[in-house]
Amino acid sequence: MTRTASLKSLLVLCLGLAALSAPASARSLEVIQKSGVIGVCAHPNALPFSSKNGDLPGFQIELARAIAQKLGVSLEPDWVVTAFQIRAAQCDILMDAIADPEAQGESHLKLSKPYAHSGAALVVRAQSPVKSFADLDGKTKVGVMVGSYASMLLDKRHVRISMFGFEDDMLAALGAGEIDAAMVTPASAGFYNLRHPDQPLRIVGLDEEDQGLTWNVAVGMVRPDPALIAAINQALDELSRDGTIARIYARYGVTLLPPR
Repeated sequence: MTRTASLKSLLVLCLGLAALSAPASARSLEVIQKSGVIGVCAHPNALPFSSKNGDLPGFQIELARAIAQKLGVSLEPDWVVTAFQIRAAQCDILMDAIADPEAQGESHLKLSKPYAHSGAALVVRAQSPVKSFADLDGKTKVGVMVGSYASMLLDKRHVRISMFGFEDDMLAALGAGEIDAAMVTPASAGFYNLRHPDQPLRIVGLDEEDQGLTWNVAVGMVRPDPALIAAINQALDELSRDGTIARIYARYGVTLLPPR
């Protein structure tokens, strides 16, 4: 997958692409409201995105709970790390689905309206001379996710790259001075700074000129009916207008970027 923000944060979605085509009964808004529960598939250990342990559930879970409240139901997380678990869970929604029909071509997910903007942001140490993507060259060593679009792009530009499997490992290496910069989601960088206030990293920003490095995110829905899609879109509108989404993100050190 070339437009994946993080193997850890989006593992549920990545694994679900092949699994979601398995036969399952549609879960309409009426069925969900009668049952009193809506299910979300999420990774059990992927802060700031989601977690089943500790006091912080992750902003994906908090936002899913807020949506569930708007629907008048409770949220039931299905903690999954494999395609088999996703198939067995048959959850109703997945958070932070890439809001691109092409990216979702094989997943069969229906998408809500986008609620945030994300991508692979350039992050450096506070004292770094790097001010933009143009400052990256053969002397700067940049951390990238294995198999990511960013890794291919920077390699073509003859920028030195270092491969990582998880964003938090990449950020730790950047903080320790093992690499000069990192390409990570703004969410992961913001959460790192929240946990390391004495040595925060500087988020240079997203490269909006390259569509492969940025994307909007939405709620991915598994076989919804039109009423469920409309209800989730209305919930997102209300949560955006009253500042709930921004406040949820801020608890994890993340600045909400509106969808583009």
